[in-house]
Amino acid sequence: MAEVVNTNDERAMRRAKRQALIDAGVDPYPIASTVTSHVGDLVSAYADLGPGEMGPEDAVYYLAGRIRAYRGHGKLLFIDLEDRTGQIQLFCRINNLGQDNWELAKTLDVGDIVEAHGTVTRTKRGELSLMVQGIRILSKALRPLPEKFHGLSDREVRYRQRYVDLIMNPEVKETFVNRSRIISAIRRHMEDQGYLEVETPILQETLGGANAKPFTTHFNVLDQDCYLRIATELHLKRCIVGGMERVFEVGRQFRNEGMDLTHNPEFTSMEAYCAYGDLNTMKELSEGLFQACAAAVGKGDQIEYQGQVVDLSSPWRSVPMHELVSEVVGEDVSIDTPVERLRELLTANGLEWEESWGAGKLIFELYDELCEKTLVNPTFVCDYPVEVSPLAKRKAEDPRLTDRFELVICGKEYANAFSELNDPVDQEGRFAAQVEAKAAGDDEAMEYDYDYVRALEYGMPPAGGIGYGIDRMIMLFCDQPAIRDVLLFPHLRPERRDVQKGQALADDVQDDVQGDAQDGQASADGVLDPGITREQAFELLTAHNKDEFHIRHGETLEGLMRYYAQKYDPQNVEFWGIVGLLHDLDWEEWPDPAQHTIKTAELLEEVGANPALARAIQTHASFINDEVPKPEHKMEKVLWACDELSGLIQAAVLMRPSKSVMDFNVKSLRKKYKDKRFAAGCDRAQIAEGAELNGMELGELFASVIEAMKAIAPDRDTFGK
Repeated sequence: MAEVVNTNDERAMRRAKRQALIDAGVDPYPIASTVTSHVGDLVSAYADLGPGEMGPEDAVYYLAGRIRAYRGHGKLLFIDLEDRTGQIQLFCRINNLGQDNWELAKTLDVGDIVEAHGTVTRTKRGELSLMVQGIRILSKALRPLPEKFHGLSDREVRYRQRYVDLIMNPEVKETFVNRSRIISAIRRHMEDQGYLEVETPILQETLGGANAKPFTTHFNVLDQDCYLRIATELHLKRCIVGGMERVFEVGRQFRNEGMDLTHNPEFTSMEAYCAYGDLNTMKELSEGLFQACAAAVGKGDQIEYQGQVVDLSSPWRSVPMHELVSEVVGEDVSIDTPVERLRELLTANGLEWEESWGAGKLIFELYDELCEKTLVNPTFVCDYPVEVSPLAKRKAEDPRLTDRFELVICGKEYANAFSELNDPVDQEGRFAAQVEAKAAGDDEAMEYDYDYVRALEYGMPPAGGIGYGIDRMIMLFCDQPAIRDVLLFPHLRPERRDVQKGQALADDVQDDVQGDAQDGQASADGVLDPGITREQAFELLTAHNKDEFHIRHGETLEGLMRYYAQKYDPQNVEFWGIVGLLHDLDWEEWPDPAQHTIKTAELLEEVGANPALARAIQTHASFINDEVPKPEHKMEKVLWACDELSGLIQAAVLMRPSKSVMDFNVKSLRKKYKDKRFAAGCDRAQIAEGAELNGMELGELFASVIEAMKAIAPDRDTFGK
């Protein structure tokens, strides 16, 4: 008895077609194929072919590619075939194909990969076509291509299923073609400048070359703990010691840190070192390198990045940091400016400072907050204070400053260069200081590299060195806003899977705003009834919380949830708001992770609230309690993202002279986020997971929640009062 196939299940229908092919003796996944031409070749060769004209009858071409469109008209079939060079129409007629090929052609689906051969013609409507004489299946597609596969709401799916993204969005494929061209251009340019490409270990026994938290692993044969490298610097400088005067390496680095618009734990960098060179050598190298990259993707000295026009023509501006600060604050500032005056300038600009900061750190803070974002055209920012460059070589004329520059374009750093430290005794002391920092709890500090000190003791010539963020360069030249848009397969949180079926639930289940979790508590029009009023909810909150901070935190979350409900679920603003108001209802009386939100559910049940209210609240505690449900729906994901992050923002705002969120920005928040000593109770891992849950980069989440807090501050200013 033939198996009954659900005609509403596209995958089931395609699997049935696959099996029918096999039963008919047709291999739907043959080993070999024949390709003699590509679409682009035919487009060029027959550019002069007029409407209604035929190409030579003896000129038979074999093409292969994916079916992008399929149209049937009686005994005619029109198939749009796409290969890496373009699309062409396959004109299939039963008289030309024969019965077997015709029957096969009728079973084809959009997404199938096929081989077709025939002669070229141009239809009366002017469309270049292949008059098909034979067609063969090369790969039966069991999943249909999506009708629409773009837009912000699908971003995480696009990153996770990049293969579909490449199929559906030609501009995405072009980005990665250009990535390849840019990296090839980088290698050519470096070789033209006399640099030798080398390869250094990815698996390292000593952590060094940068201040970053590493990924660790274990080498079984040697019973040795190792790190994935965080930088290539120390091995490349060993090559300089060995007489390889100009070396570079393009390679992957691994840093066990957060993700945002410009950072990914696994990324590509290039480091280069030039014996007998200096910072001027690195400046010249950088100008030529960036211009070569622009040329590789068909651009000149004028490029556009996210709406800003950037002039890459030489020479690039080179300016000491203190001069940039002077321009912005409207008075001369230098390392000799009294600390008291620098503090006044910070305060006048709404920036915080600490008593322990010296002049160098204060100047850097003014630059970092006020100046960097104003630099659009390529700028070498020089003369960094020693206080913010402890491992850099000091300037001979002023040891309070370092011989270092950062290359800034469109407000972002693209390169970091130094006159390299080659004094083994000085290096030894700096390694020792790093060891002390690590012992004091700095998990990003470097380790003592005895072999590198030994190498320096043999003598390293003076050298210029530089590191480039290749992914950021790709973003610049491909005009992409986020690092994930230039990484083929960016790292994402694990996909939820149905263990029994072994397939991602996300493939077949839409994440509705309410979903099934509300257990039928929504009305027919999708409106959720919380079961209690806002006034009753506030009375409940104040009955179980006497600490003013807890009440205001609840009000803040209420405001944020209402703000986001207007965007995502406007018919349920009241429900979202009460979820935010009561999310920590039980924390003051029962500050036990095992009881948190469990008691809330009991309290809500006593007052007759909708059980869906308790479920939504409980999800935000799943980070510390495995017994409560995890966030699945948009309301729950937003609550998760806002809870810890809003607390961190409030703590950071309190440190500012204005005590207001209205002049707060993402850059300031990012600094506080990285400083784990600041507001240590705000869990950074939970904040990062909140970004992932909402399909956002960390920087995007920061910007979104800051904007939301600014939006609600005028009505309920809980940010500093």
